[in-house]
Amino acid sequence: MITLRDVTLRRGAKVVLEGASVTIHPGEKVGLVGRNGAGKSSLFALWRGELHEDRGEVGLPAHWRIAHVAQEMPDTAEAATDFVVAGDTRLLAAHAQLAAAEAAGDGEAIALAHAALSDAGAHDARARAQALMLGLGFAPTELDRPVNAFSGGWRMRLQLARALMCPSDLLLLDEPTNHLDLDALAWLEGWLQRYEGTLIVISHDREFLDAVTRVTLSLEQGRLTRYGGHYSRFEEMRAEQLAQQQAAYSRQQERIAHLQRFIERFRAKATKARQAQSRLKALARMERIAPVLTSADFQFSFDDPGALPNPMLTLHDVDAGYAGEDGQPPRAIVRGIRRSVLPGQRIGILGANGQGKSTVVKTISGVLPPLTGRITPGKGLRIGYFAQQELDILRGDETPLQHLQRLAREAEAAGTLVGQSMREQDLRTFLGSFQFSGDTVAQPVGTMSGGEKARLVLALLVWQRPNLLLLDEPTNHLDLTTREALGVALNAFEGTVMLVSHDRALLRAVCDEFWLVSDGALTPFDGDLDDYQRHLIDMARRRREALAALASDRGAAPAPAPAAALNPQERRRQLAQRRQALAQRLAPHRRERDALEARMAALQAEQTALHERLAQTTQGAEIAEAGRRLKALEAELADVEERWLAVSETIETLEREAAQAEKDAATP
Repeated sequence: MITLRDVTLRRGAKVVLEGASVTIHPGEKVGLVGRNGAGKSSLFALWRGELHEDRGEVGLPAHWRIAHVAQEMPDTAEAATDFVVAGDTRLLAAHAQLAAAEAAGDGEAIALAHAALSDAGAHDARARAQALMLGLGFAPTELDRPVNAFSGGWRMRLQLARALMCPSDLLLLDEPTNHLDLDALAWLEGWLQRYEGTLIVISHDREFLDAVTRVTLSLEQGRLTRYGGHYSRFEEMRAEQLAQQQAAYSRQQERIAHLQRFIERFRAKATKARQAQSRLKALARMERIAPVLTSADFQFSFDDPGALPNPMLTLHDVDAGYAGEDGQPPRAIVRGIRRSVLPGQRIGILGANGQGKSTVVKTISGVLPPLTGRITPGKGLRIGYFAQQELDILRGDETPLQHLQRLAREAEAAGTLVGQSMREQDLRTFLGSFQFSGDTVAQPVGTMSGGEKARLVLALLVWQRPNLLLLDEPTNHLDLTTREALGVALNAFEGTVMLVSHDRALLRAVCDEFWLVSDGALTPFDGDLDDYQRHLIDMARRRREALAALASDRGAAPAPAPAAALNPQERRRQLAQRRQALAQRLAPHRRERDALEARMAALQAEQTALHERLAQTTQGAEIAEAGRRLKALEAELADVEERWLAVSETIETLEREAAQAEKDAATP
């Protein structure tokens, strides 16, 4: 198990942990949560042995193998599959053992090295690595591309695949979902749910934490607190504790005030002096309850956008993409877009990475001109655009105040001011509402964290008073409380929102309709996020079947001689063997189908019972628990139904083959 006993950890003058004690048991899946800058990554470094405690004791089994995602960007011409395979440290050690044995000419050592390679799974290492890569969204044609041919986000996916490839007893994942789209995110959740070791994950994705973790560690103001349950349960328990602490603090303050009034009133009276002195000592001995101090109160809002054009804008047969360079023709990513954006719409844009979601948003925002077609803006349209690369566009040597002053001057010159004040004090006050005050308002942006930079981009966006928000992955560097503040602000915003995000909680909270970018087209998606996840599962199944069919075609054995060319006795013998083989292949699939049908019946029965309980109870805790169980049942039932469909299709295919065999056998 992992233990911390009265641990204090400092990074420079900052106290990351102070007197922290906690125990994590083998096999537990733990979510480590806290505000940006709280010290979560420093705690990971402590467990990896890269930092050492200033006081206390850190316990970690000596034989445990630790895997984590390297944060540096890989830059190598090595093939992607080979790069991921190299994450298997056990396999690398076996290869090194074999090389040393062969160099020494030691036959016994060579035999032992080959045994070690077999134990490490050398025979299927590439297949395991490629399965991880396909799950994380890589196309089959990309498996052997050089690592440095991929963009930064895809290289970080390779680092994640490399960490998952490593045999481990403890897996440390720091924001593993930042570069994943929804289909890869769903795959990773399933992989981590099956992981048998101890998992500790830092994430600001509520639904991911709820799906994967069953224990929550909260790091706040140097204190590390363990809660039993996933993130949503942690929030409930923490809210209860804060309410109890605030109530106890209020009662104690009333008691202190009463004692002080008595002391001040009677300490000068001889008849009451002893009683006043007694109360003074009681006041000194009293263990003070701390007031509730929480950093979860960050809030902001968008100003009233005023009258909205109708439509906000219209896209007429637009091809979105990139102009050709060096004489190359333009490259269209999404073709033939014919849509109108209406006032008050809340649109979530879905699609796998690389399909063109960001390209569509850039084209609507005007960053990219349409390759063909035209975009007609409504009169008075003001677009606020949050791009993924905005964090790189911020000028590292400028302060938040300088950024806002420059934006104000540009708006004044363009005549797009909508009542904003340009006075420095008003600009400072505005930045203060986004937690840029005191020294931070004059701090160079280049020295800020990713979360602080993202908050500054949001501040600049709000200041412009847009009536159409185009948000492309706005939550990548935001912690949970800031994400919640963004969700609240977007829900209160009276303009139009178009949102690209892998944060399902934000999409569910904000969007009431979805557009799908897929196969070079943009179409309305008729359904919600749960329907989209089922759509992704179906698409993944079809890809697997297509790949299996392709592999079967490439590796198929030569066709047997036609039955008519054989004598009747030999033909009957071969057909009998074929029927027997088909029956043997059918048997396990039929058993699995029966088991799946039994499981579906059990899940549906439990669902019915829970619905009846919900209809009869008024207890909040019982309703919440039943609701969580219903959500888990729905997810499991969807998985079981998906598997049942796949098994049933396999059975139908095999039965058709069996029927054909019977027909052949009956033919003279």
